[in-house]
Amino acid sequence: MESTERKKAHQLRYYIALGAPPTRTPADGSEDFMRPEPGFNPSWFHKYCEVDFSQRWHQDQDYRLECHSVMTDEIRRRFPGRDIGGVNDGEPPDLITGLYGTAPVPALLGQQIRYFQDKWPAPHAEPLSDSQADSLSPPDLENNEFFQGILHQIDRIEQLTGTARGFLNWQGVLNTAFRLRGERIFMDLFDAPQRAHHIFDCVAATMIDGIKKLLERQKKAGVEYTFATISNCVVNMISAEHYAEHLLPFDLKVRAEFKDFGIHNCAWVVDPYMEAYATVPGLGYIDMGLTSDLNRARRLFPDTRRNILYTSMDLANKTEAQIRDDFAKIARELAPCDVGLPDIEIDVPDERILLAMDLCDEMSDKYGG
Repeated sequence: MESTERKKAHQLRYYIALGAPPTRTPADGSEDFMRPEPGFNPSWFHKYCEVDFSQRWHQDQDYRLECHSVMTDEIRRRFPGRDIGGVNDGEPPDLITGLYGTAPVPALLGQQIRYFQDKWPAPHAEPLSDSQADSLSPPDLENNEFFQGILHQIDRIEQLTGTARGFLNWQGVLNTAFRLRGERIFMDLFDAPQRAHHIFDCVAATMIDGIKKLLERQKKAGVEYTFATISNCVVNMISAEHYAEHLLPFDLKVRAEFKDFGIHNCAWVVDPYMEAYATVPGLGYIDMGLTSDLNRARRLFPDTRRNILYTSMDLANKTEAQIRDDFAKIARELAPCDVGLPDIEIDVPDERILLAMDLCDEMSDKYGG
């Protein structure tokens, strides 16, 4: 098992704030051998708490605090004693995580945001043309209305909660390039690699600048974070060779600017990309789907906080015996690790969520010694 000192040094763990997309937060060394982290889609809170996740939720900090209280009460009522979404961690409400969903970087680069009552907001724009892609440039965040609006929100959040804890979801270089350019970004890798690299460079520079400026503001409020993470949800759209050649250098560019760093790979099979990910210095976090080669992942990332993403569909549709077998496999082959239970929809019974959390406790007792 990893030492507590090593975990404190650089590891990150899976984190899902109430009403927010998943992200990462620093590990503190006290994590269980198998640590569950359930998270619910906005549709769940919209149905059971009548929370409206449209524009007001993202721009009215007082309303967001009110919603946080309602969501907290519902989680405590349905899952007594369970620290889901940090409802029992004794910390002030986190009103930053989830702000604008996964849309901040596309919005900084000029895309509009579409809001929904029961979904996270999404960037919305026509894909960049060739000439628009070639002329793309990182924004001046000191004079960017969208970014300055986020900083103004943090001023109010600090007044309301006494803290500025939490994270924006910066996504990743390829994810955002896909948002900006559409499917054409994959063809650019073949017939216009310089254009693709220009887009990647603009996205990476925007992420670095934005993360640093946000961390500076949070530090003034007494909250000091030293890490960045990237999301590679669409990496399976390119080969491992193309990732290593075209994307890894930009992921490494982001990594070089921060003390600690993690990679969200999504719930896909991570196997083709593991060798490249393993070259990232001091990788503090990596996640993957259940059908990945878990033993190999543990060998390649011995000092990294690992996370298995157990899908809402499996949680809802598999038998209890199948879920138990899955969790035993995770314990034997990947743990110590987090067990991410993201994107829970209204079709997942509460009993299945409790089963998953109980199995994490059981497997930690059985295999964690």
